Amino acid sequence: MASTDSLLDKLDGLEARFQEVSLLITDPSVIADMKRFVKLNREYRDLEPVVAARKEYIQLNKSIEEARGLLSESDPEMRQMAREELDTAMARLPQLEEEIKQMLIPADPQDDKDVIMEIRGGTGGDEAAIFAGDLFRMYCKFCETKGWKYAVSSCSEGASGGYKEIIFTVTGDKVYGTLKYESGVHRVQRVPVTETQGRIHTSAATVAVLPEADAFEVEINEGEIKWDTFRSGGAGGQNVNKVESGVRLRYNWKNPNTRIVEEILIECTETRDQPKNKERALSRLRTMIYDREHQKYMDDIAARRKTMVSTGDRSAKIRTYNYPQGRITDHRINWTSYNLPAFMDGDIQECIDQLTIAENAERMKEAEM
Repeated sequence: MASTDSLLDKLDGLEARFQEVSLLITDPSVIADMKRFVKLNREYRDLEPVVAARKEYIQLNKSIEEARGLLSESDPEMRQMAREELDTAMARLPQLEEEIKQMLIPADPQDDKDVIMEIRGGTGGDEAAIFAGDLFRMYCKFCETKGWKYAVSSCSEGASGGYKEIIFTVTGDKVYGTLKYESGVHRVQRVPVTETQGRIHTSAATVAVLPEADAFEVEINEGEIKWDTFRSGGAGGQNVNKVESGVRLRYNWKNPNTRIVEEILIECTETRDQPKNKERALSRLRTMIYDREHQKYMDDIAARRKTMVSTGDRSAKIRTYNYPQGRITDHRINWTSYNLPAFMDGDIQECIDQLTIAENAERMKEAEM
C-alpha cells in the first residue's frame, strides 16, 4: 500500500498546478496564443479527475480516522456503525490508491487527438486486399460502438474485393489513445475465397494510426503546394464522375531528421465538394509531416522503454487472426480469444483494454525505478 504522506505530497503538487492552470486559461494573453491555450486546456482536463481523486482520498482517510476513534464508544450501535464504515473505507482505500497511481502515469499528450488511419494489403495478393477490407469494416463497427465518426479520404479497391489501400479519418473522444495500439502488421490465416483447393493461406495487411496534427503544430508554406484536380472514379452518380471534385497535392518537404527533401503526394476524393477535399488533403499533409517529424522522438521513446506493447515499429507483426480455429492472438501480450466472429464485427475493446493495462504496467515500473 502506498504511503499516505508521499501520495498526498504528489497530489498536493498537482492540485496547486490545477489551480494555476485554472487561472491561466482565463488570461487574455494566453487565450490569444492558440497553441498555448489548447495545451493548457488539455492539461486542465487531464488534471480534473486527479483533483477529484485527491478530494476523495483525503475524505477517505479522514473517515478512517474518525471511525477508529468511535470504536471505543460505549454505545454498541455506534461501535457497529463505526466498524461498518471502517470496513467500507478500508476496502475502498487500496482501490483508490491504485486508481491514483494509474492517473499519475504521465499521459501521452497525443491521446486526445483524432486520427488518420491507413490500411494497406500486404503479402498475399487479392486475399490481402480482402483482409484489408475486413479490417476496415471491423474498425468502422468499433467506431460506431464508441459514437465516433469516420470518413474515407481515398481508397484503391482490390481486384477481388476489399482494398489495396484505404485511408480514413476518425474523430471523437480520445481516439488516438484508444486506437494507437492497432499500428503494425495484422496477419490472417484462412482459406481465401479465391482458393479452389481448400488450402489455408497466410496473408497480411498493415495498419498505421497517425495522430491528426493541429494547424499550428506544423509549418507548411502553402504557396509551394502544387494542386491538380480530377474527376473522381467509382460509384457516386453523375456529379462524382463529371465534376472535377477530386484533388491532388504535391509538396516538397525537407525532413529535419535526415535533411533529405521528399515529395509528398496526396489525393482526396472524400466529398463532392472540391474546397472540402482541399481542406482534408491539407489536414492529411499536416498529419504526415507531423508524424515523420516525430518519428525519431517515437523511436527514442520505444528504445528507452523497450515495451512490447508500443514499440513504435510499424513493421512488427502484432496480431494473428486464425479463422479455422476462430482465434485471435495479440503477440505483444500473448492475449488470445476464441471469439473471432464478434472481434471482426467490431468487438475489440477487451483486447485494447488488455494492451492499455500492459502498457501502463510497463510505465509504472519505469516510474518506480
